[in-house]
Amino acid sequence: MAIRPHQNGAKGQRKLPHTTRRVVCWPCWAKPFDPSAVQGFLNWGLPRSCNQFLWRQPGEFPVSAFLLGAGTGGLLAIGLFQLLVNPMNIYEDQKMVTLYSLVGPVANLRHNLNEVIASLGCTVELQINNTRTAWRVSTAPLRAVFKDLLSSKESLKAETHNITNSFEELDAQVNSESGFSPKDAEGSETAPGGEAPFASAFRHHLSTQKMYELKTKLRCSYVVNKAMFSCRRWFDQKHGACMQRIWVPLLNHLLCLPMKFKFFCSIAKVMEVWCRGRIPVEGNFGQTYDSLNQSIHGLEGEFSATINLKEEKRAGVLGLNTSWRHVSSEVRDYVRRQEAQLEWTLGLLHVLLSCTFLLVLHACFSYMDSYNGDIRFDNIYISTYFCQIDERRKKLGKQTLLPLRKAEKKTVIFPWDPTIQAAEMRNVLRELMETLPVLLLLLVLCGLDWALYSIFDTIRHHSFVQYSFRSSHKLEVKVGGDSMLARLLRNTIGALNTSSEMVVDSNNMPCLPQPVPLSTRAYLKAALPSGLLVCLCLLQAFGYRLRRVITAFYFPKVCPPQPLHPWVRTHWPAPSSPSAAPRGMSSSSVLSPWPQREKKRVLFLYNDLLRKRAAFTQLRRATILRRARQQRAPRRHLVDILHRCCPLLRPLLRRRCVVCQAPETPESYVCPTPNCEAVYCRSCWNDMRQRCPACTPREELSSSAYSDSNDDATYAE
Repeated sequence: MAIRPHQNGAKGQRKLPHTTRRVVCWPCWAKPFDPSAVQGFLNWGLPRSCNQFLWRQPGEFPVSAFLLGAGTGGLLAIGLFQLLVNPMNIYEDQKMVTLYSLVGPVANLRHNLNEVIASLGCTVELQINNTRTAWRVSTAPLRAVFKDLLSSKESLKAETHNITNSFEELDAQVNSESGFSPKDAEGSETAPGGEAPFASAFRHHLSTQKMYELKTKLRCSYVVNKAMFSCRRWFDQKHGACMQRIWVPLLNHLLCLPMKFKFFCSIAKVMEVWCRGRIPVEGNFGQTYDSLNQSIHGLEGEFSATINLKEEKRAGVLGLNTSWRHVSSEVRDYVRRQEAQLEWTLGLLHVLLSCTFLLVLHACFSYMDSYNGDIRFDNIYISTYFCQIDERRKKLGKQTLLPLRKAEKKTVIFPWDPTIQAAEMRNVLRELMETLPVLLLLLVLCGLDWALYSIFDTIRHHSFVQYSFRSSHKLEVKVGGDSMLARLLRNTIGALNTSSEMVVDSNNMPCLPQPVPLSTRAYLKAALPSGLLVCLCLLQAFGYRLRRVITAFYFPKVCPPQPLHPWVRTHWPAPSSPSAAPRGMSSSSVLSPWPQREKKRVLFLYNDLLRKRAAFTQLRRATILRRARQQRAPRRHLVDILHRCCPLLRPLLRRRCVVCQAPETPESYVCPTPNCEAVYCRSCWNDMRQRCPACTPREELSSSAYSDSNDDATYAE
């Protein structure tokens, strides 16, 4: 079927292009307002001076008019520029703004983790201080005795038994194997690829210093491993209790998932590395202990001792705090340095993302170039001018397009429709899918924050430990007799009379973590930006409509004469007469690089829809005939009764339009031919030339309903 546009229009005369007539883009249902009403309202609401300025005669107030016009024009230009260069398109940098909603859960997670790290550091520091205090108190009597040996050598034999008894406590502590597993000791002593018997033999060749350091390391590992085992057991118990409490399948696995996070227990390994690298054992402890042990065992024989005091100074090791008083502060400083590096990296990433506004500019210019270069690009809007063309054709008795068919509405957009239409749904769904990872991340962070708070709060309420350390020492030597030797011994040995008593009570309350939960208000603040992001994704469809409005404003239906580009002047010479200009354009509009761009696009859309509608019945002829035969098939009497008596069941009884398959309405046309009863929409019935293809012979159909009509096939101009 060939459609030939009419050469002389509707009345046989060629119309000049619309180059001088101005068409105001009002909505199809809008009406012009009365200027006198506006003037009366302004006279009532504004001062007299403002009214005189508004209703002035030409030539009055030239300076004020110039300044006001320049200011108003500048503000409008700035506003339109902002709308043009900043369309409502959510790029990656704008989506990163929504990550501020994650600040609440992330900050709370960081605070709680810092509390746990500080708690671990404080606990280790408390253990070290208690061990050091116990060791110093245990060796205090021996140090006092060694200081008095130079002045009272002979009195040592009388105090041998007391010194031996005092030394037994220290000896038992040094040789004790409590606090670790002997198998771990054999495993640590066994070389890679060696045998276990050699490890036992190697153990006897270790010095006291190495052996005590090894035991201390094993105790550290034992304490950390026991803590990890207790943590994992607690997770297993809580997971079992959670599964018993929540009996709904799949939901219990989902809600009890945080109880499977046993990998958090491995954080104690950090303290094991730190403890093994900072053992609170003096460098000469083993040598002093061996010498002291040998001397104590030699006191039973003849006594002869020589004491040499040697002070050795060593340079401080980098990164080692020899005071052992600021362990937790060192851990906190290390964490702060890591946080500072992370914040610096995030700041650099934010600066790089802020440069993505260039993508916005590129999208704006790309849209403008496509708008002016491709007449099909984004040409799916039913504008006011489109309605005016259809109304003008209706008055001339030509074929019209409005109202559009159901299939046609899916391919176009009505700018004044406040709902999201089918042609816009694809972009909306794509943006919503891009927003889904942010929402899932927010949900995971909130759930993780709540789970960690529950775990740390449970640890805080069930991990209280109280330490009580008491030590008393009293050394008193009594010499009886009144002889000179007795008095001499009392004067010399009396210096050994010492006594001390120490009571230390402490607990780990300051070392327990202090987790902070997020309030309901904080959760709402965290979810608000994500909700706004979803709303922006929905509003983005209206932003795309705004792009078309802005470009139509800058490239209207009628463009004033503009200087021609040199290339256009060379390759497109101006016509000598108005009739020589291309169809739909005047000689004055040829001076513009894109003459009457908006008008041409609307005319192209209208003519394209006309061609598609004219070819619809021809292309779908076989389908229409098949649907008509289906409706002509014999129907049972019960089906007809239900169709007449039950309107709610009519969509299930296949009473639909033969052409567009729209449900039957009271305005639908039913073929009056007996045994036909084919249903048509009013618009489809008019498109079929008011002939039913189900009961009309093929010869009449080929000559009437599907024949060309020059009157209806005329394009819009």
